[in-house]
Amino acid sequence: MRTVIQRVKKASVRVGESEVSSIGPGLLLLLGIEAADTEEDILWLCHKILGLRIFDDEEGVMNKSIMDVNGEAIVVSQFTLYASYKKGNRPSWIRAAGHEHAVPLYKRFVEVLSEGLGKPVGTGVFGAEMQVELINDGPVTICMDTKNRE
Repeated sequence: MRTVIQRVKKASVRVGESEVSSIGPGLLLLLGIEAADTEEDILWLCHKILGLRIFDDEEGVMNKSIMDVNGEAIVVSQFTLYASYKKGNRPSWIRAAGHEHAVPLYKRFVEVLSEGLGKPVGTGVFGAEMQVELINDGPVTICMDTKNRE
């Protein structure tokens, strides 16, 4: 499981003409899922995200977590995080999990993150063509991969 974590002032997701999610200060998470991902990956990644100290404290030092600042979150499915670009110039998505595996894990990830935050987490629409708008805060952008946790 891979994620790109962006600290944002605000973010929103649109599908066509409809806004499906929006948040104020918090985190926009782009989430990629591969066939080898499991519940263990979800639990580890959510734990890391909820404890990640990337919000400023009173002295302007990144020392607070999303929990500490009562931030919000949006999770957007992003199969392109598993692009293979070794051969040629057209990426391959062969490592990205298919819908039958990815959708339940995506939903479970959102559920675990929401439980940890103690509030609903916004989402995109899995598999849809989405427009994601954000005002990046910092900017602070971090990439995590559950296969690199050692």
